[in-house]
Amino acid sequence: MYEVTIRKSFSAAHLLKEIGGKCETLHGHNFLVEVSVVGESLNEEGLLIDFRILKGWTAEVLDELDHKYLNELDSFKGLNPSSEQIARFLHERIGARLRGTALSLSRVKVWESENASVAYSL
Repeated sequence: MYEVTIRKSFSAAHLLKEIGGKCETLHGHNFLVEVSVVGESLNEEGLLIDFRILKGWTAEVLDELDHKYLNELDSFKGLNPSSEQIARFLHERIGARLRGTALSLSRVKVWESENASVAYSL
């Protein structure tokens, strides 16, 4: 099994309701996102997936979040836009690009600081 992972970043603001502490006030992060794709075989070029393609798909989805107030986005309506919810959102949106292929999105990891991350996988 092969696995390809890329990293991209974005900046956004949010607040998390009813969890207690400072995170209940408006604050922001410079998020780092890792996206991992797995598959069993390589294409004719000897690649599982071209890094540029995976980076492009990820950048398109991250553009929806970059420099936004996440609480106001329809994608997080009725949800706390936590790193967990961001990871799930990214997994669903980027994973949709792989439907019908022999590849699958194995994991999306979202770092909200250099010391704190969450991962979402199916």
